[in-house]
Amino acid sequence: MPPLRPRTLPSGFIPPCLPTKAPRPPAGAVWLHEIKHDGFRVIARKDSARVRLYSRPGNDLTRQFPLIAEALARLRSRSCILDGEAVACDDNGLAVFELLRRKPEARHVLLFAFDLLELGGQDLRREPFEVRKAMLASLLRGCLPGLHLNERLVHPGDVVFRHTCTWGSRASSRSGSARAIALAGQTTGSSPRTWLRRR
Repeated sequence: MPPLRPRTLPSGFIPPCLPTKAPRPPAGAVWLHEIKHDGFRVIARKDSARVRLYSRPGNDLTRQFPLIAEALARLRSRSCILDGEAVACDDNGLAVFELLRRKPEARHVLLFAFDLLELGGQDLRREPFEVRKAMLASLLRGCLPGLHLNERLVHPGDVVFRHTCTWGSRASSRSGSARAIALAGQTTGSSPRTWLRRR
């Protein structure tokens, strides 16, 4: 039997930064805090008229989430790469992971974008996170309903974490190329999570 060849990733694919466990959320002015909704992690790439949505391991999800793909195609930029979470919400507006697996609901899946990795051919990964966040907000202003800006929360990490824990959620943080998750309570498919990003 011939040896298995390593899987070839799509050209230009940027894998997302993945989390590791941490005992508690970080504190201090160097951290930014956001809700992380329960869904599929997606790298959304636009290159001229071509758009692609990739999963964490690089699988093509473009046809699965047409609302996101259409909104991405209509953005006012020749090229961009967004990092975000594909989410299906229930009637209360909460992300429900199980809804992503149902074919009819897939037409309504939207992307909560929390980072901008590239814009107009410029690699932004070395830019400060707050700069990328401001550029992302500008890019998404007036966009179609398939894309939403994942807003930052202007509160200390322990306050954000305490409130999201009432939903049975998780808190996590990012610093450079590392992410951390602090667990609290029961995590359910319908619960948002808190991401804490270092500036």
